[in-house]
Amino acid sequence: MTHRRPWLALLLLAGVCCPPSIQAADGPQSKGLSERVIEHRLKNGLTVLLVERHESPVLSINMTFGVGGINEHTGITGVAHLYEHMAFKGTKTLGTKDYAKERPLLDELDRLNAEIEALREELRAEGRQDSPALQHKRRAFKDLQDKADALVVGNEMSLLYQRHGAVGLNASTGKDVTRYTVSLPANRLPLWAAIESDRMANPVLREFYKERAVVMEERRLRTEDSPNGLLFETFAAAAFQAHPYGFPTIGWSSDILALTPAETERFFRTYYGPNNAVVAVVGDITPSEVIALIERTFGALPVAPPPPPVVTVEPPQKGERRVDVEFEAEPILLLGYHKPALGHPDDFVFDVLDSVLSEGVTSRLYQKLVREKRLAVSVGTDSGFPGLRDPNLFVISAAPLAPHTTAELEAAIEEELARLKTEPVTAKELEKVLNHLDASLVRSLRSNSGLASQLAFFQAVARDWRYLLKVRDKIASVTPADVQRVAARYLVKPNRTVATLVKPAAPKDVAR
Repeated sequence: MTHRRPWLALLLLAGVCCPPSIQAADGPQSKGLSERVIEHRLKNGLTVLLVERHESPVLSINMTFGVGGINEHTGITGVAHLYEHMAFKGTKTLGTKDYAKERPLLDELDRLNAEIEALREELRAEGRQDSPALQHKRRAFKDLQDKADALVVGNEMSLLYQRHGAVGLNASTGKDVTRYTVSLPANRLPLWAAIESDRMANPVLREFYKERAVVMEERRLRTEDSPNGLLFETFAAAAFQAHPYGFPTIGWSSDILALTPAETERFFRTYYGPNNAVVAVVGDITPSEVIALIERTFGALPVAPPPPPVVTVEPPQKGERRVDVEFEAEPILLLGYHKPALGHPDDFVFDVLDSVLSEGVTSRLYQKLVREKRLAVSVGTDSGFPGLRDPNLFVISAAPLAPHTTAELEAAIEEELARLKTEPVTAKELEKVLNHLDASLVRSLRSNSGLASQLAFFQAVARDWRYLLKVRDKIASVTPADVQRVAARYLVKPNRTVATLVKPAAPKDVAR
């Protein structure tokens, strides 16, 4: 299966190649996206993007911060994802029965946790794992945690949203961005503004150690006990030896366990300033009223220093890298080729390659590997793994059909990549790319949440939501010669990382 780029949901709204029937489906306000988006920037740097759609009295909000796994380093991997969890724990007024009583308990928990970690380090140096002193401190920590828990109002923020008709309340952390989403009745926008401006100004990292344990369990479930999760984690770590794209977004286990409230709050203060945030509101709104509301609430947030840039550049790969991951599961093959970042001229060519190779049952890889040779049960591509902001990977993934092997799959894929370099793609194939693109646009045209999501994403990652206006024309301008050139330059053995999921070898009988 091909992983589609997020901008596919919006290009019809951009006013490019938009059939009259599609325009009519979007109501009387159907104009080009450039005419419909109202952009406003607060003095503290917060960017607000608004689109009126009055078909129903609801709206969708996407609040995207330009921070993710890309902003981490060894020792604090997973902190972006952990803070996303903590962001739902409330503020000085939400999630607590009495913050004045709770705060000293939280501070004492942090002090006691530091003492426990220092004592454990001493015991490890002595070759021991436990002691009466350590047991005493653990009991004291648990008693203190119970006292702090008694002051917590669990899930108060989420329940407040639900009581006022909210749906789709969610958050996600990726390599490039962290996102907070919700859809509401239009008259509940002031509630959202009050909650979210408070969350940006006064977050409280209550239940930190419990939530850290939840993240550890999530890692065990989605990575350590998951063949796909473990394979992709190992694959990324092999492909990126310097750049933080090589770190797992959920974090390495030892780093997660070492994270503290102080480190997590420091990360929040560094990257969650209003100048690093985008709010997109789409639906039944009056823009002037929304702007006035956001100015009254978010406008009070102080100006923050610019977040530090990511300075690490992945050095050019000088030879093929291969890794095997042993797991009691069916084999999987991953091939990853380094490629440019979002906005580079060659990145648009990879979007064409993505579609030609694996979009639908008529695509080259599906036709050859699944239908004709019956080597694979599935095959797909991803033209931006694991992120888009910095140079990333073009990934081909495939699962062999028994009794065929990953080696046979790899050889067949190499044949198809060689064809790309020597045989120009046809006009029919290029036309199919645009047809699939337009079909995706029609399906997603009515979604307020989809429109808000893409506007916020590209404002945060491309630094300008208007990137959406250029994409289809850029893809339409890709020529067969461009495809051959890009394939010959990037889809080569020295530029690739190969990861294979293999079953552990059976233990040999010991001779008696």
